[in-house]
Formats: sequence, C-alpha cells, structure tokens
Amino acid sequence: MRYEEIRREIEAGTAARTLPAWAGRVLADVAAGRSRVPAVRHPLGFLCLPVERSGDFGVCLHIWTSEVDSAPSTTSPVHCHSWDLLSFVLYGTVRNVRMDVGGGSGGAAAQVFEVVSRGEVDELRATGRTVRYSPGRSTAHGTGESYTLPAGVFHSTLIEDGRDAATVALGRQTPGSGDLSLGPLDVATHQVRRARSEPDEAARALHRSARAVANAHPAPPGEGCSLGGLSPTRR
Repeated sequence: MRYEEIRREIEAGTAARTLPAWAGRVLADVAAGRSRVPAVRHPLGFLCLPVERSGDFGVCLHIWTSEVDSAPSTTSPVHCHSWDLLSFVLYGTVRNVRMDVGGGSGGAAAQVFEVVSRGEVDELRATGRTVRYSPGRSTAHGTGESYTLPAGVFHSTLIEDGRDAATVALGRQTPGSGDLSLGPLDVATHQVRRARSEPDEAARALHRSARAVANAHPAPPGEGCSLGGLSPTRR
C-alpha cells in the first residue's frame, strides 16, 4: 500500500480493516531481512520504518517499544513538522500535547533550532531566536483511531502509561514550512547522525510489534492472516 491508498482508507473509516494486516506484513518482512526498509532509532523516542519516500509524500511506521533504547536527544521533545501529518494508531494510546509558543514572559525559555536533514544526518541550526512555551491543548488517540497535525504546530508526543504503541504516519510536505525543535539556549549548531537499530534488537522489537498488531486487530474467524510474504512497498 502507498500513501494515497492508505490516506483513502483512513479518510473512509476503513483503515482498521486493512492497515493492520498490511503493517503486520511490513514488520515481518523487515524483521526477517526480506525488505531493505531500515529500522532507525529516532531522536524523538521511537523506532522509525520509512516505508515510502516519494516527492512530497511519505509513509512511516512509528513504533514505541522498550525493546530498543531511545536515541539521545540534543534539544527537547517539543518540535513542529514541515509537513501535514495524518496518523492511524495500530495499538496503544498516543497523546499529543500542543504547545503555546510565544515571546511573552510565561513558560519555559528555549531556543529555536532549524532541523535540516540530509540522508541519515540531521543538522540542528541554532537560530538564536528565544521563545517561551507552555503546554496547551492535549488529545489522546487509542487503538484504531486516527488524528491529524498540521505543519507548523509545536507539540510533543507521549505514550500513555509508558506502554507500547505504534502508528502508521503519513506526511505531506507543505511549501514554506520548516522542521523546528526547541532546545537549550546555550547549544550551538551541531549535527546528529540517526543510527539504525542493531539487527537482533530490531528483529525482537518488530516481532513484538507484529504480535501487538495481531492481538489488537484479530482476524475474523476463517480469515487468518500470515505475517510473511508481501513486500512493504508492493501495491
């Protein structure tokens, strides 16, 4: 399944019938080495499987799991995307906390960093711009639900009760927007290399995630689904 097909399933309300089986096949193929999709430790605390990158569109599986140590972060969890996000929750509960960001006197002080990504390297450019931020509206989304976040909205993402979770994340680039992160005032421009998870570690995490998907979305009687076989990029 590709971006447009997944988007249509989510918007039509049929994603819970189709995306879990597709995601299970993606997870199984990557875990078994049948797919070249990497399992990348994202600095925001999840394991990222970039399934599709096509022009302004992208599809990723985001997996929060204790099987993989989080990549170190040099800024903070508060960030905004240069792309519109449409996400479907495969299992677990994902909470998005929007941040009120401005130049007033309330809230915590932070510096704005521009994130420029080239391949596996992120350059975090210190802009010298100081803002203050505080938590705003918070929304939680559980298994089988979908949510959107427009480009340019500062937020942080939490997993309820520290439990496992996974989402199918669709991104659509928005002209004129940038990827930004809030971080310490005294940190200069620097680079961070995104690291791939070790194969054995990734395999354990992906098999665990595939089991969680199957448990959260059991197949109807007589329609058992094998988790092997299809390539994640096959239509």
